[in-house]
Amino acid sequence: MSGPWLLTLPVLAPLTAAAAGVVAWRVPRAQAVLALIGSAAQVGAAAGLLARVLAGGVQVAQLGSWPAPFGITLAADLLGAVMALVTGVIGLTITIYSLADIDEGRRAFGYFPLVQVLLAGVAAAFLTGDLFNLYVCFEVLLMASFVLLALGGQRAQMAGALTYVTINLLSSALFLAGVGLTYGVTRSLNMAELHLRLAIAAESRPELIVALAGVFLVAFGIKAAVFPLYTWLPASYHTPPVAVSALLAGLLTKVGVYALIRILTLVFPPLPGVPTFLLGVAALTMVFGVLGAVAMYETRRILSFHIVSQIGYMVMGLALIGSPSQAVRAAGLAAALFYVVHHILVKANLFLVAGLAARVGGSFQLAQLGGLAPRAPWLALLFLIPAGSLAGVPPLSGFWAKLAVIRAGLEGGAWLAVTAALAAGLLTVLSMAKIWTEGFWKPAPPEAPQPAPLCRRRLGLLVAPSVALAVLTLGIGLHPRPLWELSQRAAVQLLDPAAYVAAVAEHGPDRTSPPAQEVSP
Repeated sequence: MSGPWLLTLPVLAPLTAAAAGVVAWRVPRAQAVLALIGSAAQVGAAAGLLARVLAGGVQVAQLGSWPAPFGITLAADLLGAVMALVTGVIGLTITIYSLADIDEGRRAFGYFPLVQVLLAGVAAAFLTGDLFNLYVCFEVLLMASFVLLALGGQRAQMAGALTYVTINLLSSALFLAGVGLTYGVTRSLNMAELHLRLAIAAESRPELIVALAGVFLVAFGIKAAVFPLYTWLPASYHTPPVAVSALLAGLLTKVGVYALIRILTLVFPPLPGVPTFLLGVAALTMVFGVLGAVAMYETRRILSFHIVSQIGYMVMGLALIGSPSQAVRAAGLAAALFYVVHHILVKANLFLVAGLAARVGGSFQLAQLGGLAPRAPWLALLFLIPAGSLAGVPPLSGFWAKLAVIRAGLEGGAWLAVTAALAAGLLTVLSMAKIWTEGFWKPAPPEAPQPAPLCRRRLGLLVAPSVALAVLTLGIGLHPRPLWELSQRAAVQLLDPAAYVAAVAEHGPDRTSPPAQEVSP
């Protein structure tokens, strides 16, 4: 299959499944089957795309035969291809889990097509080469995720969904304002062309470009849930069904992190003061997120605060692009990419395990749980693998991810951020130990709720996705070199985007750089 077609399939596969699911609106079982097919097709297409990028470099497609920078550009470098593949893996596992987790009422209102729309939006965000279309992808994500959060109409769900959508609409407004200002300055929104034009504009008006970057940093900082813009996340992620929580926890904040990486490595030239600012934000994000987790006694609230804390590690790796050392910049960015992939798998799995614990123990509240280890030793093992990885226990994937970030921070002299990372790591161990001792080790309290029994088939559908993600986590932990080498290659591409710019330029007008008069002063 040709590169352009292969590039569109990770988006078209779930989008087609969603459209077919709408046609089959009155047949929820058909919607579920179509969602499984769409998710499996997305995995296959993304895997093929990654193989093509590894073999042939950056892949570019111009939709509608309009040349860049005028048409819609899709571009896949190693970062975009890897993220599209991980999106497909999470989408497939969550879809399987949903077969046993989602009730008939939510299915009747289009749960499975909504999940496919969300997956299409996430994949498109990772593959678009245009700022405005990135904004469109964010809006698709916002609409689909808001409906998924609110589906069911329970009071807690509606409160969490309203908080979520209000804050994220503010982020979208800032993003759209940044897009408009960027076009006003450069007369372009194509990321590859912005790489050239913003560098020219920064020579004459550096303060304007820094201010413009600040608009995007705030917008994407809200999406990524960094300090102090994270409060919407722990207020909303614990309210919907477990499958929805796991899907949002695994993917949505990583879209924000991806956007931060993309604009700071491709779109904007090096900006004075921004990396230092991001290091401070990363340190505060790690500390405040993990302190919130330590204070909570409901499993999904604990895990929600840990999303915030772990985002700080990724931002710390990104912030090291301000180092004068090329080696430190590459190591920090590679560590951030490794951390993103590890965390997507681990965090989605922890939410799935929390759902299994609630099925077996009858509650998400630690005070009402207990005795899960002797009652379900398989569940204890499924918890220990992602929990140990999140805490950084060797030889699991989280150990290598944390080691890479901390080592890069030490080499870059980011002592404050490294101290925060170490402290957050210790407190993460403490909060995971709290879940273990309260939920798995202590005897079940006399007033513990009695859960409804599960048939073997339904239990298998709930357990299989968690087992698959645990195997991936173990595989990365025991053999981290392939993912690390891939992260290093992706970091090299990001730090020198010449290949990306050249690949897009081949699909545009015959020019290698924009005329200076096209850039507004």
